[in-house]
Amino acid sequence: MKILIIGNGAREYSIGLSLKQDQRINKLYFYPGNGGTHLLGENVQVSSYDELIYVAKELNISLVVIGPEAPLVEGVGDLFEEAGFSVFGPSAKAAILEGSKAFMKEFAKRHKLPTARFIQTTLQQEAMSFIAKIGYPVVIKADGLCAGKGVIIAQDQQDAEVALQGMLKDGQFGKAGECVVVEEFLDGFELSVFAVCDGETHILLPAVQDHKRLLSGNVGPNTGGMGAYAPTPLATKEIIQKIQERIVKPTLKGMSDEGRGFKGVLFCGIMVVDNEPYLLEFNVRFGDPECEVLLPLLKTPLLDILLASTRGELGKLSVEFLDSYCLAVILASKNYPYTNSPNAIIHISKDYMQTLQSHFCFAGVERQGEELLATGGRVIACVSVGETLKEAQLGAYKLCQMATFEGMQFRDDIGLLALMR
Repeated sequence: MKILIIGNGAREYSIGLSLKQDQRINKLYFYPGNGGTHLLGENVQVSSYDELIYVAKELNISLVVIGPEAPLVEGVGDLFEEAGFSVFGPSAKAAILEGSKAFMKEFAKRHKLPTARFIQTTLQQEAMSFIAKIGYPVVIKADGLCAGKGVIIAQDQQDAEVALQGMLKDGQFGKAGECVVVEEFLDGFELSVFAVCDGETHILLPAVQDHKRLLSGNVGPNTGGMGAYAPTPLATKEIIQKIQERIVKPTLKGMSDEGRGFKGVLFCGIMVVDNEPYLLEFNVRFGDPECEVLLPLLKTPLLDILLASTRGELGKLSVEFLDSYCLAVILASKNYPYTNSPNAIIHISKDYMQTLQSHFCFAGVERQGEELLATGGRVIACVSVGETLKEAQLGAYKLCQMATFEGMQFRDDIGLLALMR
């Protein structure tokens, strides 16, 4: 079996690393991949998805796995399915759950999913009138995809006016910001909850806690994620049951009823307030770095899960997880997340040995001869599995000492809040 993985981040590297262990898989291909994915398979170099489909046919690809949100929202999965391929990931009609925050909030309203009060609008004055009713702080979101940058928490009127002006009038996020969602701020703790779905049935994965802020102590700007761990003790059985019954199940039914049957990964961003879960957002793919800490916990082969999702057979599959913890720390470039960073050579210790329990997941890297270059953004995820969360944390930070590059930065407190409980 040959598999094509679309994407170029640590998430796609993690998927590839997990699949590479399966003896049923002859070869992995990545498009476009990164400087590290060549260690797992072959990077495909083409200039369009039409060309990629042609190459995939020539290679006799058995399964296409789409990692990032943009190609899913753009309908790349539909193109491959129309060409006769099995695809892991939702259709464009289903991916609108992430592609439009306005659609997602209206969907939540239609199907009575617990979520914050909101308004969607294209008018700044209408937004400000709503804010006057609910007070500050308030959350302002660009409707479309903004690579994780289209969410602003406004603390006062000036913040709100600047944010709305930038999105609605100044075109800060282009078409993605022509409509905004304004919603009340919920004060609690966040969880990332993932359900692998086949249109009707789903499998819930261990709950994850991400660390969005750049700096230790949970301060600084929001990022794509500076580290994560799973499972989190914050997600009690009671909370998980509420999420499953009040959010996941009615979402799958609602999407099916609306002719948008959902296959792939449903990523529920949850805020827990006074032990009650509220839906913040949906994503339609594995999170990054959440993916890196979930896949090493699987006892059931990842390939079995992906195939069951594409075939509508998850109900026939019994999925098992290790009785362990996994933690990842992100090594980021010098100027992340503000501006681009100069390329820097990555020096990897001779003591580094890749295993499923302790490994790097490469992201913002390029290959130059025999060297790897850090090219900006989030560069490497240092991933470790342990019998306890503390053991996983120690292993991940040990890995952080085995890769260095100029300007490298990382948080030193991933998982700390859970360990202090």
